[in-house]
Amino acid sequence: MMQAQSSLWSCRFACVGLNNNNGSKRVLRVRVRVRAMRAVVQRVSSASVEVEGRIVSEIGPGLLVLVGIHDSDSDSDADYICRKVLNMRLFPNENTGKAWDHSVMLKNYQVLLVSQFTLYGFLKGNKPDFHVAMSPQSAKPFYASLVDRFRSAYNSDAIKDGVFGAQMKVNLVNDGPVTMQLDSQSLKNTIDAKES
Repeated sequence: MMQAQSSLWSCRFACVGLNNNNGSKRVLRVRVRVRAMRAVVQRVSSASVEVEGRIVSEIGPGLLVLVGIHDSDSDSDADYICRKVLNMRLFPNENTGKAWDHSVMLKNYQVLLVSQFTLYGFLKGNKPDFHVAMSPQSAKPFYASLVDRFRSAYNSDAIKDGVFGAQMKVNLVNDGPVTMQLDSQSLKNTIDAKES
């Protein structure tokens, strides 16, 4: 039963209609595994991370990005998240009046990255389970490489981050509010077709 619960959590289901050679129709239930790096992106006026009563990172206007790393994530997932976050048009253009026109880079704003394995949690009864998140031993260097990607792709001084694995207090003033969830490749790897 536990295996069924975990596989159900990580799958999305879709119905696909097919025509048979004899003209009749049948419906297949397609199971698609969802394995992706997840980012929750918030447009903020300011944000900070506090560890043991001390502020370790803070930004003014920009993006706070909570990052969940799946146990199957690879460099291509990190590249996708970095590219998308830096180019998402979540800021207004004061000159044209367009509400969704500028990226964080066009505005020369900052980005605060915070590792958050709980983005890959689900409930078993009332207890959270995080087994599909990448293990801390693998996730720490992977997350560090993600931060380096952001610094290389943008202004390194504009990229801040929390402390991996620490108990953090994340403070923010959400501007809008604007919050978006981004998955690197929501339909990746396994597709199983079963007749319903």
